[in-house]
Amino acid sequence: MTFSLVARCAETGMFGVAISSSSPAVAARCSFVRAGVGAVASQNVTDPRLGPFALDLMQGGMSAAEAVAGVRAQAQHVAYRQVLAIDAKGTTAIHSGMQSLGIWSQAQGVDVASGGNLLANDGVPAAIVTGFEASQGHLGDRLLAAMFAGLDQGGEAGSVHSAGIMLVDKVPWAVADLRCDWTLECPIQTVADAWAVYKPQLGAYVQRALDPSSAPSYGVPGDE
Repeated sequence: MTFSLVARCAETGMFGVAISSSSPAVAARCSFVRAGVGAVASQNVTDPRLGPFALDLMQGGMSAAEAVAGVRAQAQHVAYRQVLAIDAKGTTAIHSGMQSLGIWSQAQGVDVASGGNLLANDGVPAAIVTGFEASQGHLGDRLLAAMFAGLDQGGEAGSVHSAGIMLVDKVPWAVADLRCDWTLECPIQTVADAWAVYKPQLGAYVQRALDPSSAPSYGVPGDE
């Protein structure tokens, strides 16, 4: 019911997750990031506990592969889970349990891993990885380019209705967490439209948290 990617920007150290599904509010349940540590997507028959668990393992010094192995060894019902992880060095690992739904597949590349289930075809994750590696610019732009590449390859077997991107940088909160929880239109496009508005303001929102006295104006009447 889902296709996604986890990725790292090698230049900035930023991490991100992008995801889409026919299910509602997929990004609220499946996307996890932590500054300086990595990113995880926990999907298929979803257990949201697995994202923070894998991030804890990586924060404790494990690689992505070791963390995913830890998930397999310690989590319940792992045959139903699909978990993607990327660590601080950009190495990736994927677990796709044998009870993953429908056509499922996975792919890994440079600073990126992708996986999906109930896919239109098994080439979707590879197309996402290729789309990411061929893209340039801000990590948010690259995540969305990769998702559109997956959609062009066929995406999910049915229509997708929710999507999201989540980014973390040098502060201990997500610097972007943009979601479309339900639509009958293309949710990836809806998130891309939101990103186009949010991207120019991302740095200002971080600065307002760190030092509001030196931050740009809030752009509201009376504070131009």
